[in-house]
Amino acid sequence: MPPRLLLYTRTADYRHDSIPDAVAAVRAFGEFVVEHTEDPADLERPLDGFAAVVFLSTSGEVLSPAGRARLEGYTRAGGGFAGVHAAACTEYGWPYYGELLGARFTRHPACQPGRALVTDADHPATRHLPPAWEFTDEWYDFDRVPGGPARVLLRADERSYDGGGMGADHPLAWCRERGPAGGRMFYTAFGHATGAYRDPDFLAHLNGGLIWAAGAAD
Repeated sequence: MPPRLLLYTRTADYRHDSIPDAVAAVRAFGEFVVEHTEDPADLERPLDGFAAVVFLSTSGEVLSPAGRARLEGYTRAGGGFAGVHAAACTEYGWPYYGELLGARFTRHPACQPGRALVTDADHPATRHLPPAWEFTDEWYDFDRVPGGPARVLLRADERSYDGGGMGADHPLAWCRERGPAGGRMFYTAFGHATGAYRDPDFLAHLNGGLIWAAGAAD
């Protein structure tokens, strides 16, 4: 049986037009049994049957107190988690979510072409990419560089686009182990536009990250 993903796309702030294409792309990977929802009640029920919970372009406060407690318990017990793009613009009022994700969105320049540098090629999300990957997106800035056991997989080359605000140490995708049972967290800042979900390199990047977060890469 393929691993089960709970794919959550609820928005309480900005809503990306690319969400339907993103959901279709994750379903089309064929690697997972995907349960897609925007109902916060679905995050209040037991999550143990899912290999990973995925927040895909969520925004704002999208969980009830019961949902927050359920997601925290699930990830602390080893459940996998993945965040895509605006997942970093989510649940600013919940400190644990910032700890789980590792960094929070602060701003972005205009959507434009730029260059991402692969800093860890030994990961399913990056091993297919060239060392310097040309892509078009919003080039998110964050409030910090994820620390501790985080592995930064991609960094922005701020010389390749206008408006970067973090300098040379500017993460764009990262992962880390979480929880006593080895739960995993993967995040990518990319995925703003509909066209991303038709780009083979981005789709392979996203699929590899989700496979890893779900514990299926091993």
